[in-house]
Amino acid sequence: MLLCSRRNLLLRQSRTMSQRGPMLAPSPVALAFPHIQWDPLGSLRLTAQETALLRMAETNPIGYTLADARDATMYARVLLKLLAEAAAAGAGFGAVSTISKPCDEKTALEALEEDPLGVVSHYAVTKLHSIITTLMSGTTVTVGNVFYSGKDGLLIDQWKALLRLLNKGGHGDLFAQSGAALCLALILVTACPSMQTAAKDDSAKTGSASYASAVEPLEALTAWIVSQLKSATGSNIGIAIPAMTALMAATETRHLFSASGGIKYLARQLRASSKRSTAGSDQNSRAGSATVQQLYELTFCLWCMTYELNGSPNIRADFVKDGAAVEALTLMVSTAPREKVVRVALAALVNLAQCTADEAPEPPGMTKVDGGVFLTDMLACKLLKYIQFLQDRQFTDPDIVEDIKILHKLLSVNYKEMSRWEVYKTEVESGHLQWGSTHTEAFFKENARMLEGKDSDFKLLKVLIALLSSKDDEIAAIACHDIGEFVRFYPNGRAIAKRLGAKELVMPLIEHENVDLQRHALQCVSKMMVQHWEYVK
Repeated sequence: MLLCSRRNLLLRQSRTMSQRGPMLAPSPVALAFPHIQWDPLGSLRLTAQETALLRMAETNPIGYTLADARDATMYARVLLKLLAEAAAAGAGFGAVSTISKPCDEKTALEALEEDPLGVVSHYAVTKLHSIITTLMSGTTVTVGNVFYSGKDGLLIDQWKALLRLLNKGGHGDLFAQSGAALCLALILVTACPSMQTAAKDDSAKTGSASYASAVEPLEALTAWIVSQLKSATGSNIGIAIPAMTALMAATETRHLFSASGGIKYLARQLRASSKRSTAGSDQNSRAGSATVQQLYELTFCLWCMTYELNGSPNIRADFVKDGAAVEALTLMVSTAPREKVVRVALAALVNLAQCTADEAPEPPGMTKVDGGVFLTDMLACKLLKYIQFLQDRQFTDPDIVEDIKILHKLLSVNYKEMSRWEVYKTEVESGHLQWGSTHTEAFFKENARMLEGKDSDFKLLKVLIALLSSKDDEIAAIACHDIGEFVRFYPNGRAIAKRLGAKELVMPLIEHENVDLQRHALQCVSKMMVQHWEYVK
């Protein structure tokens, strides 16, 4: 089975991630690290032994410092103390927090002089990440040995220093926050039973790490990541991506991410980031569009989550909410920012198209969601058209070629089983309107009466009227067109459209800055006002 082989691929990638973790970008003031003087920094309240340990760690290879569990534990705790004391003394809001790009040594030293505690925070985060990734790479001492203590393997209290950095909100130091979130994620994921099982299968030592002691911190970290997905825009989304990617390594954290609303906000963020990137240019990353690498990482996380579809009705329900996930992945395929993005997006779409409810059926009262539901959403997003375009391209990656074949076959079969009205109905219900053969005079002459609905509640017409308020100008323009055609071809359609509030929403669009939307709005209003539109036309 293809899905089984892909699950094995994810497991391999998860294990690779567990061995080294996501990368942390260099601190913009990294060149100042060797020049930090510990003695004058009294606010850090370091003991003579702690200062000596920091100096020793600077002169010896990190592998030497971490070779002994006691030394490694002491070194990690000193770094966590640096973060706690620096934050308590006001670090995170000084000059260093305003520096986003790597600076030369002169500028870094100026930052050290002006904001020494800010540089110390960057130093501590960088060294902590180095410790964690080194321990993950297969040393005798493990993350469990260093960050979990006692015979029960309880998480050490000093982890809270990392969470305090995150709670500074959007006004804090972005590098320190992103690095602290990543370090905390890597520490906590180690305790997940699925990761410990995988490590045992690989004959690796995990050390004693209690998952129970990590659950509450994981919930707090996941809530922070989801809050970033909700509120972050453009390049700022990068603050949460490394930690979120780390959480994708374990089954437990993927389920926790879903339970926190993560899938919905991840899909929406990917959709919004893709649209901003498409609307802007490559030079616009500073102006608010996500980078190609960020689009890849967001898509990768969504792909990881698709491996929980068969085992969880709640995760299937989260993926189908407002169609955001399918739309976002379709955008990745249609805009094709890079081949690696297309590869992961296609793989996620295949998993959605092939998922079943057999293994974990929905409880009574919950709507069944399976691959057929997602295929219908994909057709509404015009994925079949984009897949046909991709068939004409040459790809060196056999996985991409295979996924294109699978999706084309599944979508074609599904499309043949749907009438033109069903295709239109699905498109309107999804909210992803695109110009095509179902938005024509001929279509509405034949199908205008279908908008009445089985219960004569004009439910689909109400959806079209709601889409007049869409922030997407093309969707609003198509809604104007379709409502106007309904008015023309449905008996007493003018009165029905007016009664449902269409006129009030269309009128302001006549003065919209988008010329195409303005034109369709004017035509729609005219059709509502004039009885014999065809003569005016």
